[in-house]
Amino acid sequence: MATQTKRMRFFQLAATHLVLAFFALVAIFPIWQVFNISLRPGDQLLSTSLELVPRNATFENYIRLFTERDFLVWLRNSAAVTVSVTITGVIFASLTGYGFSRFRFVGKKAGLLSLLTTQMFPGTMLLLPMYIMLINLGLIDSYLGIVIVYSATALPFCIWTMKGYYDTIPTSLEEAARIDGCSHFTAFMKVILPLAAPALVITALFSFMSAWSEYIVAAQILQDTDLWTLPIGLKSFEASMSTEWGLYGAASIVVMIPVVGLFLGLSRWLVSGLTLGSVKG
Repeated sequence: MATQTKRMRFFQLAATHLVLAFFALVAIFPIWQVFNISLRPGDQLLSTSLELVPRNATFENYIRLFTERDFLVWLRNSAAVTVSVTITGVIFASLTGYGFSRFRFVGKKAGLLSLLTTQMFPGTMLLLPMYIMLINLGLIDSYLGIVIVYSATALPFCIWTMKGYYDTIPTSLEEAARIDGCSHFTAFMKVILPLAAPALVITALFSFMSAWSEYIVAAQILQDTDLWTLPIGLKSFEASMSTEWGLYGAASIVVMIPVVGLFLGLSRWLVSGLTLGSVKG
């Protein structure tokens, strides 16, 4: 009986690993395909070959990307915008979420409901009013304008995330800090904020992703080629009659590296941030 039970567990474990391996291959295949295209000589999109590395593979597309195109300029612009949006999102979400979590004031429920309601609509619906507002402020074709739009679209989710996480932290910790002589702000900075590190990571990552790979808003606001971010720059590889697939694939792989690195480096914070932050709302 014990032997049969062990065999059943073995087969169940093997089946589980096979299913997981299958879905892992499904997830990896598109990435491998893009990398494969980036190594092909010329601009060949489709190939009947099943080789893991294409015949006559070359890094010419990567070299051309950095030497013949303004990829480094696009990378610098995207980094500047993304860092600004991430810092703005973390600062405003951490303070606003704390206010909604700890204080009672008129309009608190209405404010939270309004933030939640904004998440029901796609960001493109806000493009026209945002565009008109930026025209009136003279912020079209500027980094400040696009940072404002990205921050406005990312903050509602970030505020709710921080508010939910603050709700899981006992208020007695702040009261103890106040008894020891800390001001309210000092107690927040030295006691509450370090405990909310997982939620801060979630907020930073969401703000980062909102700005790093966004194309539609950037294409409308940034008209000057010197201000182009990475998504707009990659779109320039497309033409009416042809597309430079090799450069497209090489650029896509390079753009993916920072995102993958961040998720791998901060993975231990992600699980606790997503679970504990959803206990209370």
